[in-house]
Amino acid sequence: MSPAPKLGRVDTAATSACLGAVFFWALGPIFIKYLTGHMDSWTQNALRYSAACLFWLPFVVHVTWRGAFPRRAWRRALVPALANMAMQSLWGAGFYYISPAFMTLLTNTSVLWVMGFSLLLFPQERPLMRSPRFWLGLALSLTGVLGVLYFKKDFAAVGTWVGVAIALAEAFMWGVYAISVKIALRDIDSRTGFSVISLYTTVGLWICAVLVGRPQQALHLGLEAWAAVVVSAITAIALAHVLFYAAIRRIGTTIPTLLVLTQPFIVFSMSSVIFHEQLNAMQLLAGGILLIGSASSISAQQHLHDRRPGG
Repeated sequence: MSPAPKLGRVDTAATSACLGAVFFWALGPIFIKYLTGHMDSWTQNALRYSAACLFWLPFVVHVTWRGAFPRRAWRRALVPALANMAMQSLWGAGFYYISPAFMTLLTNTSVLWVMGFSLLLFPQERPLMRSPRFWLGLALSLTGVLGVLYFKKDFAAVGTWVGVAIALAEAFMWGVYAISVKIALRDIDSRTGFSVISLYTTVGLWICAVLVGRPQQALHLGLEAWAAVVVSAITAIALAHVLFYAAIRRIGTTIPTLLVLTQPFIVFSMSSVIFHEQLNAMQLLAGGILLIGSASSISAQQHLHDRRPGG
């Protein structure tokens, strides 16, 4: 691993990794929404994760050949992979009911679940409950979520309700996934850990596709659809996750996580052009409040860490 930068200097590598992860993750919803017209969500998930798995397969073979692949990774990745499979299934399904930016805004509530699980499982995080900044952030986030929902014109539509439920469930499962990765793979290289997770997830998604999806749809995909599958898999799955965790290793969690909060507005800027998605002024305002609240909670957590001895 490359040495950390000197104090007072910008870590160019980490900054580039952060920006790359955010941009690649923003591409994901656009490609997934495009593919909703070509196949069901189960088949789409299985195909995209298969491409991501194949992308990292040479790395796994190379490391295993050198005898440097940690065998414990296969065992430890099981729980994160199960959480990731559930999260990915929900993530892919949501776009069949609601628009990309709306889906992405709602799933950013995963930050609240990550912090809630941290308070529950890690005693060193519990002093955060005495932070006014944390509670302010939580209140703003919840207000923002309610505002984004309330000011949606077709909020009462059945399809919208289903999409909202899927998005909020996905946010919960992202929290489970993030915490399980933190616990199970804390001492394993991010490329190694994610390559094993992607392999397990691919197997699970194919089982789901065979049981409840229509995988034969893959035989009728055109060149553009296959390009969307492969490009989205390599960027939004294979590269984005690894870039994000590489940035965290160099500069900690706060800055990368704060940058990820800009993702909904990047998605909206693209979706408004490609799919003519519109969020009204009150929804955009509520979305901003949601993200400001999440940023406040994250900064409160960082402030807690900085005050610890040796922090």
